[in-house]
Amino acid sequence: MDWQRYTLVGGIAAVLLALVYQWNAFEEQHTPALDQKTVVHSQSADSETLPSSDTQASSNGSHSGSQNGNELPEGAIPEVGATSQPKLISVKTDTLSVLIDPNGGDIVKVALREFYEKIDTPDRPLILLNRTRSHTYVAKSGLVGGQGNCSAGRPAFSSDASEYALQEGSDTLTVDLKQSQNDIGFTKRFTFTRGNYLVKVSYLVDNGRSKPLLAGICGEIVRDSLEPPVDVGLGMAPFLGAALHTSEENYFKQDFEDIAKKPTSETIEGGWVAMVQHYFLSAWVPNQQERNTFNLQPIGNGLYSMGFTSPQLRIEPGQQGTVEAQFYAGPKDVFSLEKISPYLDLTVDYGWLWWLAKPMFRVLNWIHEHLVDNWGWSIILLTVFIKALLYPLSAAGLKSMARMRKFAPQMKKLQEQYKDNRQKLAEETMKLYRREKINPVGGCLPILLQMPVFIGLYWMLMETVELRHAPWILWIHDLSVKDPYFILPVIMGASMWLMQKLQPQPTDPTQAKIMQLMPIMMTFFFLWFPAGLVLYWIANNLISIAQTWFINKQVEAASK
Repeated sequence: MDWQRYTLVGGIAAVLLALVYQWNAFEEQHTPALDQKTVVHSQSADSETLPSSDTQASSNGSHSGSQNGNELPEGAIPEVGATSQPKLISVKTDTLSVLIDPNGGDIVKVALREFYEKIDTPDRPLILLNRTRSHTYVAKSGLVGGQGNCSAGRPAFSSDASEYALQEGSDTLTVDLKQSQNDIGFTKRFTFTRGNYLVKVSYLVDNGRSKPLLAGICGEIVRDSLEPPVDVGLGMAPFLGAALHTSEENYFKQDFEDIAKKPTSETIEGGWVAMVQHYFLSAWVPNQQERNTFNLQPIGNGLYSMGFTSPQLRIEPGQQGTVEAQFYAGPKDVFSLEKISPYLDLTVDYGWLWWLAKPMFRVLNWIHEHLVDNWGWSIILLTVFIKALLYPLSAAGLKSMARMRKFAPQMKKLQEQYKDNRQKLAEETMKLYRREKINPVGGCLPILLQMPVFIGLYWMLMETVELRHAPWILWIHDLSVKDPYFILPVIMGASMWLMQKLQPQPTDPTQAKIMQLMPIMMTFFFLWFPAGLVLYWIANNLISIAQTWFINKQVEAASK
């Protein structure tokens, strides 16, 4: 009996939900915590534990001075040695908490103070960059001169303090690291700005020598391939790897495996190089009016380098020269990134349907800013807007399906009458279509034309950092992760089942059984999907149900 079958299916579904819930709890309890203790790295540190790609060079990649260290090749920057200041320098602004290693002046830790590691740990900001004994993700920078490169020697700087903080009433914070040798003074200056994730890194070089000096700036992001924890759904893996703007592609990306197989080098005017992960990125942005060289390459010990080198500035004797670049470490905020450098906003990767997803995000953001201050309701209103916009297209398909549903009994009668003669069945079916003016593909084509819009919206919601830790109502406190009680997926499955009941049923028994199982299978997959995506599907299904019911009533009224 049907009620027995439905009871059995319901029981199986309940058991599956219970198992998934228990697995979810088990997984959270047994997921190992990442090591977050930042390690002080001096030149005597274990190179296997903390390998690095250094970023200070002399003219030929080696020190070539005499015993007194005053004679250097023309145009060369002297190689400088380490001092005894191993303590990391702490910098805090309203948006960033940064640790800088005085040996090299490298950024070895960045915590984003406005983003939590987890929604229930507001006292623990999300750590984007870090250097621990099990993980390396740092931002290095240095000077190049003469024929130098960005991978030889390390300078050791001193600073006036070991802790800096952006003071109330001040919009900028300057941190100076200093070093001098061979009549040349170096100041590495970090400039932080209130409300900003962009840091300006400048080198002020005082040439006290009697010869001209050549100086350029180089920067690199050094990272291992360790994947950060993500919770985006079953079978879904956000991109993790490097990206840059090239002369041929506005957005060129390589994962770590691709970098190992085929390193990339590119010289263009302006440009940027970034390390991209779900919701967040770090990026070096050199002077946009100069031709800079960018490289993506493996550097050994499981590390990868994403860096740039600028042209060299000629500094005359007795003069001071400045070379600078910008470093970004923060969320993939479309509006901020597009102001920093052309095409940097493409790191918010909407896939090949970006030309649809991008305007849809603009509409979603406008709804959030001007209509409802809630991302969940914004998703629902955006879905309503899209469904209304596509209604003329979907109405044609719904009318065709409504007519097929009306004549389904006649179709079934023909199948029973000619079940042993497929050719005759096809002929009679076509006669029925012509007589009743039914287009058998009329219901499919409009739906297929709408699919790019739905896929684009799907990836737009996946990449929107604003949904991270954004609440909706009641038990939904984070739209970027799965529903903790799996209520939304069950509602989605029920709405899908109801929508099927309003559509013409397949006349083939096998196809009919498969269609009946579809809501159950989709519910199972959606258990792991972010709540924001499930909410979109529910809103889409409910609106489709209303539209289908309305069209069915119209067709029935017209046929009377």
